[in-house]
Amino acid sequence: APQKSFASDGGLWLAIMSPAAITRVEKIKASQRWVPAFFDLTTAIENSRLDQTYNTPALVTMMLLADQIEWMNSNGGMKFSAGRSADSASRLYGWAERTSYTTPFVTDPSMRSNVVGTINFDESIDATKIAAALRANGIVDTEPYRKLGKNQLRIGMFPAVEPSDIDALTASIEFVVSAL
Repeated sequence: APQKSFASDGGLWLAIMSPAAITRVEKIKASQRWVPAFFDLTTAIENSRLDQTYNTPALVTMMLLADQIEWMNSNGGMKFSAGRSADSASRLYGWAERTSYTTPFVTDPSMRSNVVGTINFDESIDATKIAAALRANGIVDTEPYRKLGKNQLRIGMFPAVEPSDIDALTASIEFVVSAL
């Protein structure tokens, strides 16, 4: 989805499919297995072959996506983009491991995401209060996954996020925790 690593709006998804993947989709369709319309990839494939989309995306979504791809490519492409996220992840997870009241939600470093980091907080510290204080001061969208019900913050580390912003965020979290 362009809204994540491509810093665009939501409501659109892209797929690059091999001929083998397209064949698998066609086999599923031919099997008469029920698939909800919004998951039916054959609709997307048929429309893409006509240079169309099933629903008309907002023009700004496409513009933001194109601008982000140009920015990524002009700075080194995949290596640049993945490197920025890896740098941000190193900063966030390193901080969480060094800080006495935090731990990365995913304990195995090899399994951690470089684009969304989830940090657990000690039970003595209410992460929802941290998120609320951050939001009240213009640092938004750090709330945890709603359905997990965990005492944690979720941090985006997409390529468009400056790695130094992760340092600023962790310093802000430390300030908020010291004031709680």
